[in-house]
Amino acid sequence: MRISFGPVPGPDVVVRKAAEERQLQLTKPAGALGRLEQLANWVAACQGVCPPKQFERARVVVFAGDHGVAQHGVSAYPSEVTAQMVANFLHGGAAVNVLARLADATVRVEDIAVAGDTAAEISRHKVRRSSGSIDREDALTEAEVQAALTAGAAIADEEIDSGADLLIAGDMGIGNTTPATVLIAALTDTEPVVAVGRGTGVDDAGWMRKTAAIRDAMWRARPVIKDPVALLRTASGADFAAMAGFLARAAARRTPVVLDGVVVTAAALVADQLAPGARAWWISGHRSSEPSHTIALQRLDLQPLVDMSMRLGEGSGAVAALPLLRAAVATLAEMATFAEAGVSTADATEPAGA
Repeated sequence: MRISFGPVPGPDVVVRKAAEERQLQLTKPAGALGRLEQLANWVAACQGVCPPKQFERARVVVFAGDHGVAQHGVSAYPSEVTAQMVANFLHGGAAVNVLARLADATVRVEDIAVAGDTAAEISRHKVRRSSGSIDREDALTEAEVQAALTAGAAIADEEIDSGADLLIAGDMGIGNTTPATVLIAALTDTEPVVAVGRGTGVDDAGWMRKTAAIRDAMWRARPVIKDPVALLRTASGADFAAMAGFLARAAARRTPVVLDGVVVTAAALVADQLAPGARAWWISGHRSSEPSHTIALQRLDLQPLVDMSMRLGEGSGAVAALPLLRAAVATLAEMATFAEAGVSTADATEPAGA
């Protein structure tokens, strides 16, 4: 059965206006906290309450999957690393685990298409072992793309039903910047040589192989470019389809999401087609050093919170930005107003009758 996502209404505009008005009453010059004010107003609108509440259960979900294209020299690392890193996530030893502990978030990993076996508790939503090599074959069958979309939506429902009030999507999969670049370049009509980055750090020969694979995959994707489900089936992978379903369902359930780097943002481009308007529920945590990430962010009209030249994935860039989002909420919720603090406003110093 095909899963569908309808248009998504945006965050509460009335509450956003109330947040903007409250910003003017806080003990600071108007606009002095810059983007922190905009972020806080966005959170209030997402939550439907002003002042906003601090996040109590920020949750990172790492979607893991292997890609057949990785067998053709597009990555500096072998596919075996995916399963090994999944085990590392479970033991709390990856960068995203460390950063999440610092930012008061928790991490969940889901095996969507890892080539090998993984722990039973993280493979309940597994669709297949690795996705097809998209430069020469479809990534998924029709049944598999529907299963992956459904899995992503179900994971979002599980997290939100368990109390998650902020979600972060992360990724793990050797070779996954190749399908990410295919999706972004295809959807933005960008030439491959402009969009292709170094991924895990390939040398010049690897970059050439990667560019050729992306060019071939874009050619295969051309007939289905206007059909987001067919595009996922043809030129992405089960992990991408699951991320797209996750992002679309989170928006439909009015839950804010912090996007990570190029892989997650590529899935977000498709999710915004599956559920028009979903982008209003997302912010970009960081700007990846992958060139196609900036192209995708421009298409989504999202400005990243930090730019630290990160390109790890896992959700690490989004989690690194989470303290800024928490700071934004705290300032709007916890700062005193001029009246509460007994601080004079600019108007109070003007002469009577001015």
